[in-house]
Amino acid sequence: MARRQLVIEIPALGAIDRSLGGIGLQLADALRSAIAKGALKPGERLPSTRALADSLGLSRGTVAEAYEQLMAEGCLEAQAGSSTRVAAGLREAHTAPQRHLGKQAGQPPSPPVSASRYAVLADRLAPLPSAPFSVAVPEGDIAMDDHWRRLSNRVRASQVAAPSGYADPQGLLALREAIADYLRRARAVNCDPENIVITEGTQQGLYLASKVLLAPGDAAWAEDPAYSGLTSVLEDCGVRVHRIPVDTQGLNVANAMNAYPDARAAFVTPSHQYPLGMPLSMPRRLALVDWARQHDGWLVEDDYDSELRYAGQPFPAMQGLDRDRVVYLGTFSKVLAPSLRLGYIVAPDCLVKALVGARALMGRGSPSTEQHVIAAYMREGYFETHIRRIRAIYAERRQVLMGALQAELPELRIQPADQGMHIVVWLPEGLDDVVVASAASRVGIALRALSPMCSGHLQLSGLMLGFGGFTVEQIWDAVKGLRRVLEAMP
Repeated sequence: MARRQLVIEIPALGAIDRSLGGIGLQLADALRSAIAKGALKPGERLPSTRALADSLGLSRGTVAEAYEQLMAEGCLEAQAGSSTRVAAGLREAHTAPQRHLGKQAGQPPSPPVSASRYAVLADRLAPLPSAPFSVAVPEGDIAMDDHWRRLSNRVRASQVAAPSGYADPQGLLALREAIADYLRRARAVNCDPENIVITEGTQQGLYLASKVLLAPGDAAWAEDPAYSGLTSVLEDCGVRVHRIPVDTQGLNVANAMNAYPDARAAFVTPSHQYPLGMPLSMPRRLALVDWARQHDGWLVEDDYDSELRYAGQPFPAMQGLDRDRVVYLGTFSKVLAPSLRLGYIVAPDCLVKALVGARALMGRGSPSTEQHVIAAYMREGYFETHIRRIRAIYAERRQVLMGALQAELPELRIQPADQGMHIVVWLPEGLDDVVVASAASRVGIALRALSPMCSGHLQLSGLMLGFGGFTVEQIWDAVKGLRRVLEAMP
C-alpha cells in the first residue's frame, strides 16, 4: 500500500512522454526532481523496479536503468537484499538550519564585488557594431585575398590540420620564424624566433606583460589618454597606474620621471599613439630607454597600427634600440582580421620562459591551423603584398573621410596624424563626446568617445572615426548622419 501511495503522490512521474524517447532518462529526471523538491524524503523507501514498472507501464529494465543512474549520483542507495531508498545522506541538506541572509528563498544571489567589477569591464571593452565609424572592420576590399583562401584550404586538407595533442604554448615554430623574419626587415625589431610568444592578440599580450613584469602595488606609467583595455588590465593586476599626458612628441618622459620616479614599467604606443595618433619622437624614445637602463625598468611597446602610415615609410619600432629592456607587442587583428585571435610578444631572453608559463595558465595555445596558414602566407610573401594593398585602400578612404568632414562638418577640428585606421575629431566647446556617441549609436553610427580614455586630470571631448572597412558611400552617408546628430544637440 505504501508503495502504491508513493507512486500516486509523485505527479512528476506522470509527465513521462513516451513519444520523446529516452524514457529511462525522463524517469531519472522525474525522480531526481521529486527528491530535490522534498516529495521524496531522505530514507524513504521506493517501490521495487517491478512494482514501479507495472504502475507506469514501463519495462523493468527501464526503471532499473533510472535507479542505477540515481544511485551512481548518490541520490538513491540500496543494500543487497533490501529495498531502494532515498539516500539518507540527503537528510543533512534538508534539515540543516537556515541562517537568515537577508534574502527570501527564491531570490537570486547578489554577485560578489569582483564580479561587479568585471561586469563594468564588459561594457567598457565591448566592441562597437560593424557600422561606420567603427575602428578595425576589415571587410570587402580589405579582407584577405585569394592567396589566403588557397593556403587555408591547402593547410586544412593536410595532415598538419588534423586533430592532435596539446600544442606548444609558445606558438608554432614556423610562425615564430616567419614573424621574426618579417619584424627584422619591416620593423627594425632585433629578435630571434626563440624570443617570440604567440598570443591571442594585443589585449592578451598586455595582460601577460603586466602579470610577468609587475607585482600588485608596483607603479607603472601609462599614456593619457590611453587604450581602456590597457588601463583596465593594470588596475586588475593591482598596479598603481600613473597617467602621463602626451603632447606633440608623445609621452613626456621628463615629466613622468619627476612626478612618478618609482615606476617599474612604462606602457607606450610609440609608432602611433592610441588614440591621438602622434608618434613618439626619437629624443623621447632614447630618454625612455635610458630611464629603463638606469632604473632597472621595463618598456612595453604596443606597436599599434605601425604598418599603416600614409605620408612616408612606417616608423621603426622602439624595440630596436634595446632588445633587453623592451617587451614588444604585435597583432594580426588590424592588418588581417580580428577574428583570427592571433598576435605575438617579442620578449627579452630573460622573460621568455616566464611569459610562456603565464601564457600556459591562460590556455595551452592558439589554434594551430590558423598559425600554419599565417606562417605560409608570410613565408610565401603574400603578407607584405597584402599590407601594401590595404595601405593604399586605407589612404584613399582616409582622404574621403577627411574631405567629407571638411565639407559637412567644418566646425570639427581634425587631430593631425598621418597613419592608422581612424581619425580623431575635436568637438566644439560645450558638447559632451559620450552624449554625442550615444545619440549617434541610435541612428546606426558607431563612434568611440575620447573622454573615457582620459584620467580625471585630463578633460578632452572628441571622437574616434574609423574608416577601414567602409565604402565611399557609407562614409559620406555616416558623416551626413553625424551632422544631423550634432545639429540636434541642445
